[in-house]
Amino acid sequence: MDTNQKISRVGMNHEEKANLIWNVANSLFGAYKPHEYGLVILPMVVIKRFHDCLLPTHEKVVETFKSIQGLAVKDAFLRKASGYRFYNTSEYTFEKLKADPENIKVNFEAYLNGFSDNVMDILARMDFFTQLERMSNAGLLYQVISDFCTEKADMNPEKISAVDMGYIFENLVQRFSESYDEEAGAHFTSRDIIYLMCDLLTDRMGMAEEGRIYTAYDMAMGTSQMLTCMEERLSALDKAANLICYGQEINPFTFGIAKADMLIRGGDPDNMQFGDTLSDDKFKDMTFDFVISNPPFGIDWKREAAKVEAEHKLGNGGRFAPGLPQKSDGQMLFLMNGIAKLKDTGRMAIIQNGSSLFTGDAGSGPSEIRRYIIENDWLDAIVQLPNDSFYNTGIATYVWLVTKEKPVGHREYVQLIDASKCFVPRRKPIGNKRVDITKDARDLIVKAYGEYCDGAFEATTEDGQHKLVVKSKVLPALSLGYNKITVESPLLDPDGKAILKKGKPQPDTSKRDTENVPLDEDMDEYFNREVLPFSTNAWIDHSKDKVGYEIPFTRTFYEYQSLEPAIEIAARIEEHEKVLMEKLRALFGNGGVENE
Repeated sequence: MDTNQKISRVGMNHEEKANLIWNVANSLFGAYKPHEYGLVILPMVVIKRFHDCLLPTHEKVVETFKSIQGLAVKDAFLRKASGYRFYNTSEYTFEKLKADPENIKVNFEAYLNGFSDNVMDILARMDFFTQLERMSNAGLLYQVISDFCTEKADMNPEKISAVDMGYIFENLVQRFSESYDEEAGAHFTSRDIIYLMCDLLTDRMGMAEEGRIYTAYDMAMGTSQMLTCMEERLSALDKAANLICYGQEINPFTFGIAKADMLIRGGDPDNMQFGDTLSDDKFKDMTFDFVISNPPFGIDWKREAAKVEAEHKLGNGGRFAPGLPQKSDGQMLFLMNGIAKLKDTGRMAIIQNGSSLFTGDAGSGPSEIRRYIIENDWLDAIVQLPNDSFYNTGIATYVWLVTKEKPVGHREYVQLIDASKCFVPRRKPIGNKRVDITKDARDLIVKAYGEYCDGAFEATTEDGQHKLVVKSKVLPALSLGYNKITVESPLLDPDGKAILKKGKPQPDTSKRDTENVPLDEDMDEYFNREVLPFSTNAWIDHSKDKVGYEIPFTRTFYEYQSLEPAIEIAARIEEHEKVLMEKLRALFGNGGVENE
């Protein structure tokens, strides 16, 4: 079964399961507004998932707990008894809670308090105890717990794998976001894009050592599904490979889901950290083999400004030494954070929108960030994704591929890949997502990256219904930079003579102009050819020279379409008029003129 078939099968199952779970929200109607349903549903799903994982060892844990009451340290014994890195020492199960409606609140509180500290941290982040009180006061608590005792809320890991559970969580988060009028894409990225990013990251890498341990980091992890997919991909390359995942997230609900997923899969929950990545880096001084992330873009960083600016002043001692972007959009701060987190052999795939390519003039923060990446020869490739690939936006988006150790044949070059026409339309849109990057499309994009050359790559989907096109251009890194020169003209007196000061002509600031000269061209030669013939008294003020970098993605792939010859346009218009007149005669006779 290929990945697309798997996605289709799992997608149908997870959507059906999510529908059933979300219908529990019917019990909340009246006491909760629709945009508040997620405040109950999301933590309850986490709790029930924990419950169903622990159910087979429940009695063993309770017995173990009773037998070690006198011990100061109990965690190791209880984890061993449960089979997980978490446990619940309460005698209650959901079925037992359901059997005693009169004491539902007290009993449920006792059940929750039986969880290990790492689970209690998740529930506290989600502020679930506030919702418990609210449900109890509204008389809803028993019904909600009863609803989660039904087959539709069965989350036994023998029936629902960790991967499938990730899909369910994503679907529920999307529903909550939509009902809250919030951008779902701020929380997660669709799997087709994640798989493309994973394949691009692992392309050509090979396994240097059998069973090697790798590390991966997501700085805006949402529900952590990017990290889960990276585990899948590495496992496919090397069954013995081991990936240790790390992530940070600022949204308490998606953080709770990510940490719960890590606990259930047997990973270290301490690798999942809560907090603002820009102002409160939880992985300071740590570096990773892989960074994979879709950080927010178009979101201001005013809240984090004080700490970010202080770290910028540290220079190379901080993450933001090259420069700072405009405060209205912090995505390039995440880009720099990711670079700071790469090992010397590390690779990163990170999503950015178009503004990171060109925003900011020479010397500005964004330009200096691009300069820092390109002049260090870390930018390997940029892939333009199809429009309408994301749930929350239809704009152009790009995957930046950054590597600290580029292959020899890639050094001092940057590959631009236009994959905007490499997709299959969805039969039914989900929000703004109207296209899918299927396995056929993904393979073609990865092939273009693997070839690392100029050219067009074409393929047809397996069903023969859609043509896929990818275009590639490999540019010298130097061609992305330019010298911004300032051209001055003399200030003239009433007689038309240049005004001098200490023997030098004074510039007329009203006539000051600038020119962008490619880095691979001599500034003076350019000036003599492009400026002096039109302004014979002008000169370059080299004290104002600045170096800038931009990535001209649109211009690189622009194809001139010659205009249709005038004679052909006239002939086409004449033919159109002839057809129109014939139709009018057919309707009215003689062009609408009555016979006399």
